Amino acid sequence: MRATTKTLSKSMEYLSPVWTHLTKMQPVKGSGIYLWDAAGQRYTDFSSGIGVVNTGHCHPAVVQAVQDQAKDLIFGQMNIVVPPATVELTHQLRQAMAAAPATSQLDTFFFANSGAEAVEASVKLARHATGKRNIIVFQGSFHGRTHQTMAMTTAKYIYRVNYQPLPSGVFVSPYPYTHYYNNGTNKENQEERVVDFCLKELQTLLLGQTQPEETAAIIIEPVLGEGGYVQAPPRFMQELRRLCDQHNILLIADEVQSGVGRTGKMFSVEHIGGDAKPDILIMAKGLGSGLPISGIAARRELMEHWQPGSHGGTYGGGSAIASAAARATLQVIRDENLLDNATQRGHQLVQGFQALQQKYGDTTLTDVRGCGLMVATELANKEMAKAVQQACLQRNLLVLTCGTYENSLRWIPPLIVTSQQVEEALEIMDEAMAQVLVGDKTKSKAVA
Repeated sequence: MRATTKTLSKSMEYLSPVWTHLTKMQPVKGSGIYLWDAAGQRYTDFSSGIGVVNTGHCHPAVVQAVQDQAKDLIFGQMNIVVPPATVELTHQLRQAMAAAPATSQLDTFFFANSGAEAVEASVKLARHATGKRNIIVFQGSFHGRTHQTMAMTTAKYIYRVNYQPLPSGVFVSPYPYTHYYNNGTNKENQEERVVDFCLKELQTLLLGQTQPEETAAIIIEPVLGEGGYVQAPPRFMQELRRLCDQHNILLIADEVQSGVGRTGKMFSVEHIGGDAKPDILIMAKGLGSGLPISGIAARRELMEHWQPGSHGGTYGGGSAIASAAARATLQVIRDENLLDNATQRGHQLVQGFQALQQKYGDTTLTDVRGCGLMVATELANKEMAKAVQQACLQRNLLVLTCGTYENSLRWIPPLIVTSQQVEEALEIMDEAMAQVLVGDKTKSKAVA
């Protein structure tokens, strides 16, 4: 691509400084897993816009669906009319839900624009449906940036700094992050011991801070997002379901980042099966392939407890273009077998990182974990993770960090990524780690 006067990057002086930026690159084109700047430089995007463009940048089917819909109807406000594209989307989603035991009970949908809005909707529904008020969340969680969802977010202080006071009625329990709780100790049966510990702490919470009679819901990310890409063990999820059934507490699965094919299943709760069915499931990010749309799914009889008119929004469900993009996204995932590809390429990534762990040592690359194309490499500390990230950026590979300690890199390429493209990313990671470790050794010698 040849840069022209019209495509050259402009000053960012009018943008609010509240946004942080991985790079200052201003892309003018996107296709598949790649972005291009005005000068024609190509960047490999293993961030997917934080798990948004699951079908890749500008997938032709999504682009065509948006263009076709824009010619007929752009917007129809849901309280006034009912856009056909949104109705059709509910049928596609219901078909996807019905196909898996873990989600087969979810048959009614509410739409919004962002993940935070959908999380708030799930809390409001839970309170109306149960008549109870308190919410239990987990350490390391990220649920959004509104006041309610900030109160529920524990991944990093920056997401809630200087915004106090936040809404009350939110209680925090440990997430079964096996590597964190057992780092450096006996590895035998470590997952089981961590699950037992976290379940005991949850029971203590119910006895000491929020009794079941006042607890409306337990909300969990089946795979932690900002908290470090940690998958909850199946037994933990199953015990949560049993506990919720015992005490008439709703179980909410926040699949904003892990949903829509990211983990090799349409939703990550499917990895557990029918023993951990959520009462409410939250989706966003990858649903619209870049267009703003989110939603919650629940049983009809649960939704009927939600008082009409007590919740809504101007744009939720009304953007026919966003609904058309979501419909095309679901169709592409099905037609192009992207769930299988996510599984296969995820295995390839994990195996490649495990080989790098053997090469550089498990005190440097301390953990490799992942489910489908939601993979994390945990490094010894934040400084090393940031240095490796920068070395990747020098090679035009866009990759993000995550985790409370910011010492993990998350690998979330579009679900269309090929075997060759994964190999190229692994080679860059190898080069980046070699560069950083050689630099560390040089620095150590200089200090000595």
